[in-house]
Amino acid sequence: MSRSASAFSLKTLIFTLIVVLSNAVGNLLLTIGMKQQAASLGSPLSYILAIFQPLVALGIALLIVWMLSRMALLSWADLSFVLPVTALGYVLSAVLGRVFLEEQISARRWAGIFLIVAGVALVGWKTSTHAPAPAKVDGV
Repeated sequence: MSRSASAFSLKTLIFTLIVVLSNAVGNLLLTIGMKQQAASLGSPLSYILAIFQPLVALGIALLIVWMLSRMALLSWADLSFVLPVTALGYVLSAVLGRVFLEEQISARRWAGIFLIVAGVALVGWKTSTHAPAPAKVDGV
């Protein structure tokens, strides 16, 4: 593997992890924050005010990081690689919901999560096929 391909793979891995983690943790924090505000919600203004609660704000900030890092990842990696691999965020969200929110997840849902993981493994087996263009040499 060439040096530029290796750097490309490392950059893709790092941004994939950022996308998956910021999505799952951002949604978790947003959920926790909104559940804390549930009693005071009802009008559109109350939802706007909820934005300024610490956990909600942090969740929104992480989801902004998620969107920006996903945009960056999509600028160089194949869509057919990015979407399935970043779907691991759905798996992580379910696990975080089970652990931190004590959500009950049925066997049917776990089976669906397993299918997502299997699909991700199949798609992610080979790294993105979109590699940086080779450097041009003058006169060639």
